[in-house]
Amino acid sequence: MKSIWTLLSWGSEGWLDEIAYGVFITVSLAFATLPIGLLIGFFVALAKQSREPSLRLAGNIYTTIFRGLPELVTLFLVYYGAQIGIQTLVRTIDPGATVDVNSFISGMVALGVVFSAYVSEVFLSAFRAIPLGQYEGGYAIGLTNSQTMRLVVLPQLIRIALPGLANLWLILLKETALVSAIGLNDILRWTGVAARVEREPFLFYSFAAFLYLALTIISSFGINKIERAVGQEPAR
Repeated sequence: MKSIWTLLSWGSEGWLDEIAYGVFITVSLAFATLPIGLLIGFFVALAKQSREPSLRLAGNIYTTIFRGLPELVTLFLVYYGAQIGIQTLVRTIDPGATVDVNSFISGMVALGVVFSAYVSEVFLSAFRAIPLGQYEGGYAIGLTNSQTMRLVVLPQLIRIALPGLANLWLILLKETALVSAIGLNDILRWTGVAARVEREPFLFYSFAAFLYLALTIISSFGINKIERAVGQEPAR
């Protein structure tokens, strides 16, 4: 029977090589999903506070769907739905063709749309916290709508929304574990394989818990530095 240190070692007898690769995939997926979720969430928030009723309706429908569905269901719908759709399209050209959908891209899209639904609520609250006088002041000095948004509103928006976005980032980092269900070799996937092969589920899942905890702690330190930097008053 192998010792704990042998199982959690580098090389042919241990699993640390594979698990380290899983950490890389987990972090890469989270960072790839982040800008997608922020960008979509920002525009959904703009739609939800628009004067155009159809845009408000579309934004509300979007957030209702993706906040209401379990993340795992959304992941399966994106992964298998995209596979069926693309394969149907390809077979109109080549009836014998088969298509395999990339699990990393599927995970990024699924987590991105769910993440963006929650991000939109954070941005919407931040928009509502900015007084209308800020917009009016920008227009009064001759700024256009886009310049007012970029130079006046966005700096305040980021400062107000940052605590909520930081919490959502930590949630996103943990929810990347769901992609193991579609075969992506992340932390949970590799620790699960090791647990079954070595028949040491408590050891490997405890190690997975430690890794996720370490990632969230590291993220928390980074978030604190960003919040301090954003909260600093400009030098005079």
